[in-house]
Amino acid sequence: MLISLDHLQEKIEVGELLTVVVVKAANVVSDIRENIRNLTGGRMEHYEKLIQEGVDTALENLEKKAKERGYDGVIGVKISNPMVVTGGAEIIVYGNGFKKSNRSGGVEEEIAKKGDKI
Repeated sequence: MLISLDHLQEKIEVGELLTVVVVKAANVVSDIRENIRNLTGGRMEHYEKLIQEGVDTALENLEKKAKERGYDGVIGVKISNPMVVTGGAEIIVYGNGFKKSNRSGGVEEEIAKKGDKI
């Protein structure tokens, strides 16, 4: 299954917007250690790992949702972590599901017919 940041792919039918939200909680002991590190400076590796795990989970869930709805992939994927709250992280992933089209010409031909530029 294709999960892509690109918006245009040849010969596809763009479907609905698919969204996934993942909220992960931090370990209390690690959270205290990271707060101390925040005071002294340096990488907050526990939070880096927490956010990476959240992104991985969100992308897996997005792929699963796309498959369940009969899509061949997701395009225009965006990843956002609007905030890291005390003791956790929120990750939002969204994009449009798509199905491979059997039509000739594809997206570029359709845009050219409308007079728009690619």
